[in-house]
Amino acid sequence: MRLLIIILGILIVLLTLISRLRLGLLAAIAEGEPTLSLRIGPASIHLYPPRKEAPPAAHVPEKPKEIRVKKKVAGKLVKPGFSDLKDAWTILWPPIRRALARTRRGIRIDPLDLSVTVGGAEDPAEAARTCGMLEMVVWTVMPALEQLLVIPHPHIHVGVDFDVGKTRLDGTAAVTIRLGTLAAVALGAGIPILRWFLKLQKRDTQPSKETPPTTVDAHA
Repeated sequence: MRLLIIILGILIVLLTLISRLRLGLLAAIAEGEPTLSLRIGPASIHLYPPRKEAPPAAHVPEKPKEIRVKKKVAGKLVKPGFSDLKDAWTILWPPIRRALARTRRGIRIDPLDLSVTVGGAEDPAEAARTCGMLEMVVWTVMPALEQLLVIPHPHIHVGVDFDVGKTRLDGTAAVTIRLGTLAAVALGAGIPILRWFLKLQKRDTQPSKETPPTTVDAHA
């Protein structure tokens, strides 16, 4: 009996220490080149882009490249549109907010420095509309997140450049969270998010039903 109590005590201590282990994710993007690193306690693991392998010592002639025709994959992921994101905000925000509220601001985002420049050379009207939509999202989401997360110095800039045609994203963001807090958020919000994602994929992969052409009876 005493041995069992000692084992349970050791397990409780280990689970407590593991749950307090802080995880971090550092993402940065500059000139269209993203980088991603994972932090586990004091250690850091580079995730993306993959490390370049060292060149071989001896020169090996390259084989001629084969030209292959890419086939369409039936299980391709569907990118959500603006209406889908609006529905996701309405459906998923309540369970996500409840899950984050239980953490008592246990998630920290520092730094948060992002700059989005919408290119408007091809379609100025659409670029201005997109810029306004992004500003609305920022002013709607950020106040709610600052009440649930620790974001000491947020800086998000949204602008439009009518001289370029490509949208550009630059900045750095780092999220740190304890392992126990991550498990609590996953249990509270993971299932609703998964249901919404599967519903989106199922809806967009269904074949469209075409209405049969109407025929005219010659004897009518």
